[in-house]
Amino acid sequence: MHLLQPQTEVSISSLVSTLPTADSDSSLEQVQLSSWVNLSSEAEQVDWLILHFNHWFSHLNVTLVKGDFEPEYFPATETAPARIQFAHGFFNSALHEISHWTIAGDKRRLLPDLGYWYAPDGRTADQQALFEQVEIKPQAIEWLFAQSFGRRFRVSLDNLTGEGGNGATFKDNVFAQVQRYFSGEAKLPRDAALFIEYICMCVRGGKRLQSDEFIRELLD
Repeated sequence: MHLLQPQTEVSISSLVSTLPTADSDSSLEQVQLSSWVNLSSEAEQVDWLILHFNHWFSHLNVTLVKGDFEPEYFPATETAPARIQFAHGFFNSALHEISHWTIAGDKRRLLPDLGYWYAPDGRTADQQALFEQVEIKPQAIEWLFAQSFGRRFRVSLDNLTGEGGNGATFKDNVFAQVQRYFSGEAKLPRDAALFIEYICMCVRGGKRLQSDEFIRELLD
């Protein structure tokens, strides 16, 4: 496990309230006019997400792309931007991989797969405990993303053929982490905060997330 500097963090209360300007990019108006509410399929929502994410974060030289196989992060090269590749065109997979990217700092964004330790499905109890420890913050942030879109969030223990761990405890921890973000006890990574703000502007008419939208029983 790489223990490198996390990204700059901000409080939920200090989220920005405007979209970035793009002096050299005439697509801003088209992006804003692309209405989420009229999308009727997951495939359309995925395309919307890719279009908007790639516009919002183009200044960071990163793109979100659909993958045919497992998710993977590819650092930028001299000739191509970094790629956040999510699995099989699944919307929830995209949100999960974006959450990991927002947590990673500048150093980890230079590493394949953001330098994360990962043991495949079939983990031992000790490996699963470590996996769950590392996954609390990414899944808490993913829940914030999903709620911004009005989508159902489900925690993932990701260990179908191994020792699955204590699902109830993990859910408790994810819920508690979300509440820490709202209370200010924990700080959101900068790009997670920006992403939430942009989503809320386009999907919720600018209405910000509220702590009472997140109920522990919704995770069961």
